[in-house]
Amino acid sequence: MFTGIVEELGEITAVETLGDACRFRLRGPVVTEGARHGDSIAVNGVCLTVVDHEGDEFTADVMAETLNRSSLGALAVGSRVNLERPTAVGARLGGHIVQGHVDGTGEIIERKPSEHWEIVKISLPAQLARYVVEKGSITVDGISLTVVEAGPDFFTVSLIPTTLALTTLGVKQPGDPVNLEVDVIAKYVERLLAGQGETK
Repeated sequence: MFTGIVEELGEITAVETLGDACRFRLRGPVVTEGARHGDSIAVNGVCLTVVDHEGDEFTADVMAETLNRSSLGALAVGSRVNLERPTAVGARLGGHIVQGHVDGTGEIIERKPSEHWEIVKISLPAQLARYVVEKGSITVDGISLTVVEAGPDFFTVSLIPTTLALTTLGVKQPGDPVNLEVDVIAKYVERLLAGQGETK
């Protein structure tokens, strides 16, 4: 489990195409400290497994399902990525419950800068709109954010200077894709309510 509090901006150092999959080599001095084979690290909000690591770099395999559902397939050598290690038991839950299981992708529609923050408008796939509510939580490229406005096919978030400086949302522009993970609690509630009319 993650919390959507990005630990560092990493970088893709190598990409190997493996037919219906690919292998990434990523640099991240913070997240590789103490990393072991089999550990999980969230990359732009996608939970990936450490296959190998050396120094401040680690390798992760990405299967076709992940490539199809997320924006990881668009990454190339030199791409910056948000990195986060799983939450330790007993640690503070600074964001919200994030699984690292991307539900779909959106696209930056527009950015409106102001003196101390920036409003970013992001497109929202129709099948995810019902899970997004004003002042609710959503994960964008692995970043736990609060929804400012929830529209039928978009939502907006307000980004503080720290988020702009320390994550990929500081540099992404209109047209750029982002990974989206909605609040898992909303999905469970929906499933439970849908089953209320079923007989045992």
